[in-house]
Amino acid sequence: MTVITPLPDRTLLTDPYARPHLDVVGPEVAGTAEILTPEALDFLTDLHARFAGRRHDLLLARQHRRDRWSNGADPQFLPLTAGIRADPSWRVAGPGPGLEDRRVEITGPTDRKMTVNALNSGAKVWLADHEDAMSPTWANVVGGQLNLHDAIRGRVDFTSAEGKEYRVGEHTPTIVFRPRGWHLTEKHVAYVDRAGQRASSSASLLDAGLYLFHNAQALIDAGRGPYLYLPKLEGHLEARLWDDVFRFTETYLGLRHGTIRVTVLIETITAAFEMEEILYELRDHCAGLNAGRWDYIFSVIKSFRNRGPRFVLPDRARVTMTVPFMQAYTDLLVATCHRRGAQAIGGMSAFIPHRRSPEVTARALEQVRADKQREAGQGFDGTWVAHPDLVPVALEVFDEALGDRVDQRDRLRPDVSVTAAQLLDIPSAGGSAPGAVTDEGLRSNVSVAVRYLESWLRGVGAVAIDDLMEDAATAEISRSQVWQWVHQEVVTASGTRITADHVRGVLAEVLGSLRRSSDDRYDDAAALFEEVALAEEFPTFLTVPAYTHHLVTPA
Repeated sequence: MTVITPLPDRTLLTDPYARPHLDVVGPEVAGTAEILTPEALDFLTDLHARFAGRRHDLLLARQHRRDRWSNGADPQFLPLTAGIRADPSWRVAGPGPGLEDRRVEITGPTDRKMTVNALNSGAKVWLADHEDAMSPTWANVVGGQLNLHDAIRGRVDFTSAEGKEYRVGEHTPTIVFRPRGWHLTEKHVAYVDRAGQRASSSASLLDAGLYLFHNAQALIDAGRGPYLYLPKLEGHLEARLWDDVFRFTETYLGLRHGTIRVTVLIETITAAFEMEEILYELRDHCAGLNAGRWDYIFSVIKSFRNRGPRFVLPDRARVTMTVPFMQAYTDLLVATCHRRGAQAIGGMSAFIPHRRSPEVTARALEQVRADKQREAGQGFDGTWVAHPDLVPVALEVFDEALGDRVDQRDRLRPDVSVTAAQLLDIPSAGGSAPGAVTDEGLRSNVSVAVRYLESWLRGVGAVAIDDLMEDAATAEISRSQVWQWVHQEVVTASGTRITADHVRGVLAEVLGSLRRSSDDRYDDAAALFEEVALAEEFPTFLTVPAYTHHLVTPA
């Protein structure tokens, strides 16, 4: 067993800069005093000193791997880890107390109002999201932590500026917190190493560290945690890094080994080839896997964007969960989870109700019901919804599928035998077929991306657009499709060749059709869209330049 020795206490040193430390350079916002305490910053400093270098190396490995794929190499099941996949004996820890029943999980950001709404939704789990559904303004980052801190202690009631009161009911979901991914940084907190070199802190370590430091014991006392969702992993070595973070955290906070439980989102094509290895690395801390469908589609586009017309996807609306490569991915996820005693959680249907349009609401409920019936039929143990009004229909579907059980882990899916070729069967989605890409599909992508980015720049990371719930993952699909269509010289069903100039024309039309105000951010959003959709080199994530150029505020 590894014994973790804490770094020297800075108060024992005559020169505090001889020790690594964190320097908060963001302005004071609500929650600063409660969340960014000296004790919390000491803990975060230790996390960065021990793990930030490995994070950097893994991100560099991501880029090398992406370059290989762009030049013609294919992902594969790893030969070096074949023994892990072949060994039938090992299992993961499984769900912790209060996480056994996950039949419906509601996702959403952690602002005060949304926190109350999620806790009152009737879902079994609330995915409290600091990733795709959150615009990472400094106020949102710190304020979200404060709202979670208060929610866990039963004091998160809220009164709006209009005087409307929001009160939390007696029965609330189990909270599973999603920190930002390994690729993101937090520029409002600088990590200063022993040599005095400064760098932005890891958003993952900061988010997860603050949540666990402040709330782990309170959650344990309540019998409902601490639990996390891990986003954007690209392989088992990244999972191993997280596991080491949790081992250190448990020792630092005096928690029993295995107290922290995580669910990993399988939302990259790389991770799809390493599901068992990811479970194995996290086995003492792992509850299950989730099918992060929208980021998975984005990952496919990003990974094979230069591989010719066979790897072009059709209009976004036509890339459904039943196309062969998506069916293979989700079948493999369920079978892998249940073989190892893990829960398999389904993804989010983007359809949402419209309270002023019964027709839209009826269509949304029908679409969501069909989506959840498909997932329950595949053997998923639970699913996501993005709106409280969708909780009842999802509950009804999974209540019928589960009966008196809390999950379907007894369904081992021996019928599933997914090959690498099936996971890579992108051409079967029909993107290169005549008419697969339309003028309407292009305009929709431009319009959705620009409207979402404008909302994101104003600090709102999840927004209803055209009766669908859009977040960073769905916006990534829209802009990456445009990039790929331009670079693959795609011709639409109407005979329009998609060029950068044509896209700029569509962008101008979209901007002209929008209702504008003196304080909107559409001009910034349009410039940002051009940067991430029309650049010669593909930006790996749209949120990286968006954050750096627009959301970083000085102290």
